[in-house]
Amino acid sequence: MKTALALRHVAFEDLGQLAPLLKKSGYQVSYFDVGVDSFANISPLDADLVIVLGGPIAVYDTAEYPYLRAEIAWLRARLLEDLPTLGICLGAQLMAAALHARVYPGTSGKEIGWSPLSPAEHTDELPWFSQLVGQDTRVLHWHGDTFDLPEGARHLASSALYPNQAFAWGENCLALQFHPEFDVRMVERWLIGHAHEIAHTRNISLASLRADAEQYGRSFEAASQHFWQGWLRSLNGEREGLRRTA
Repeated sequence: MKTALALRHVAFEDLGQLAPLLKKSGYQVSYFDVGVDSFANISPLDADLVIVLGGPIAVYDTAEYPYLRAEIAWLRARLLEDLPTLGICLGAQLMAAALHARVYPGTSGKEIGWSPLSPAEHTDELPWFSQLVGQDTRVLHWHGDTFDLPEGARHLASSALYPNQAFAWGENCLALQFHPEFDVRMVERWLIGHAHEIAHTRNISLASLRADAEQYGRSFEAASQHFWQGWLRSLNGEREGLRRTA
């Protein structure tokens, strides 16, 4: 059986709607709790797939969270071997850092809520990714930091506030600043877990986040399902994978 290892930074930001799809695709899924478990005990090369999940800490807060250094080095070893790796939000930022790109506080304010993605230079090369791009689908964003594109990365999407929303690197590595794994049925877990941030961020509220999840959630989950299925097929070799560009 194939193995999928999810690096989890906070309990309520888990694999969400991706978990049953992984199991259906033949993956045995396990979690590694960053800050609790030790990177010294696992090889970055062993799992068939690694998913690096989100969290409310910053990549550059290594003095406060020193295990981030170990996580970045662990990821770098995996990425250099071009092994299947997916980063979501904080996970995407960690992938960027592992590829020697800058991660830093955004200058356009926090991007929290539902908004569409716009295509970038390489979007059309990956039809399954295009499912999430365009005005007909709004995806969930929840971040204040951003990153520069790593050298050699393929730019896949932008948003109105931040240009770098997704990149592909190598044949098997994908970084997503937004949250396609989000399970709308679990919206209250996120509203509880991020209560302090919501209360101290302008122009968002519990009421608006709940209403938008209700309004956009169904079309978002339909698009996400098509995206995840296409991505998993690409990992299984049923479609053309990600190709490194010179």
